[in-house]
Amino acid sequence: MNLSEQYAYDLDAAHPSATRSQFIQLPANRGSYPHQAYFAGNSLGLQPITTAAAITDVLESWSQRGVHGHFTGGDPWLHYHQYVNEALSRVVGALPQEVSVMNTLTVNLHLMLASFYRPTAERHQILIEDYAFPSDSYAVRSHARLRGYDPDDAILRLRPRAGEDVLRTEDVISVIEQQGPRIATLMLSGINYLTGELMDIAAITAAGRKAGIFVGWDLAHAAGNVPLALHDWGVDFAAWCNYKYLNSGPGAVAAAFVHERHLADPDIQRLEGWYGNRLETRFDMAPIIDTPPTAEAWVLSTSPILAIAPIRASLEIFDSVGMPALRKRSLQLSDYLLSLLDDLATRAPLAIVTPREAARRGSQISIRIDTDVAQFARRMDENWGVIPDDRKPNIIRMAPIPLYTSFHDCWRGADAVSRELLGLSIG
Repeated sequence: MNLSEQYAYDLDAAHPSATRSQFIQLPANRGSYPHQAYFAGNSLGLQPITTAAAITDVLESWSQRGVHGHFTGGDPWLHYHQYVNEALSRVVGALPQEVSVMNTLTVNLHLMLASFYRPTAERHQILIEDYAFPSDSYAVRSHARLRGYDPDDAILRLRPRAGEDVLRTEDVISVIEQQGPRIATLMLSGINYLTGELMDIAAITAAGRKAGIFVGWDLAHAAGNVPLALHDWGVDFAAWCNYKYLNSGPGAVAAAFVHERHLADPDIQRLEGWYGNRLETRFDMAPIIDTPPTAEAWVLSTSPILAIAPIRASLEIFDSVGMPALRKRSLQLSDYLLSLLDDLATRAPLAIVTPREAARRGSQISIRIDTDVAQFARRMDENWGVIPDDRKPNIIRMAPIPLYTSFHDCWRGADAVSRELLGLSIG
């Protein structure tokens, strides 16, 4: 393995990024490099250079039109959330009518569970992974409690085998086959936030649906990270935030997916609000809702226009590249980072948690270091200008984002870990 810094520069020359220049790099806080090496895009993506202009356009319309901005101008706000549906559907492999931008992630998970958790005395369990993001765990427990069930009994948590860090697809499917008659809803993470494991969404969805289970996915770490085919896989519902790999700003408005087969189902239950009306009848102000056969039936309130503008800016970049090309570059970057960390692991006290098989991971590489990881991440930033993120108790997460990370950034990331653990450059 060539560990030299020059080799990283050579890789960048051989495989230049088509989109790095479209993002604002964080300025250097020390040293001779012009910018920081940013590996926290799995937590908050960098800002596209067009984001400010997209927001300014909305502000300009507001300043010139006031309330008339809802109906006039080049991009009337009444239709604003629909402007992103087609591009967003391409990112997640859906039909445009199956997706909608709305709310925040956990709110959308609650809305989806209100529709797709239909417990009975015999079938009332919800299947999640033990390492689920805490908010997901809180959400499913609250829905079990709301329906009168003991969450400790109703929530079935998948755990890796003893001595292993990640789930095996065959074990997930085995639980589905064995416990299926008791499971009402499955809600797993497409990519686990802690380990970086990419689940076999297609196989698990097929197994769940065969068992009569409603199958949903939290795609917070998968949307914009790996190619998805939610419609073709037959996923019942999904939700995700747009501020990680989709680079739409801190706390960005989230999105949801509902499969086409549910959109015109007259028996489906929803929590409803006035923006869930058909566009043609929304301003009739009728006391009974008139829902369209689209995911917009789950929209509750007036679209947050200023919050959707950054999503438009980011999705234009995704459309210019396409998920297959991004996935190819993602694997090139993460393979390189893995090789550097693998070499380092032979000499330093760290363990790589993320699966090495390309089909089982996205961009994120998680490493376990038995130290105060918050302090470790802070030292990587302050001492070496490298920004990872950390998750208790002992995980450092590093995500080389194909839109804006370079091979040299990857070298700097591994070098910073080496310097902190061994006091030596990796090369």
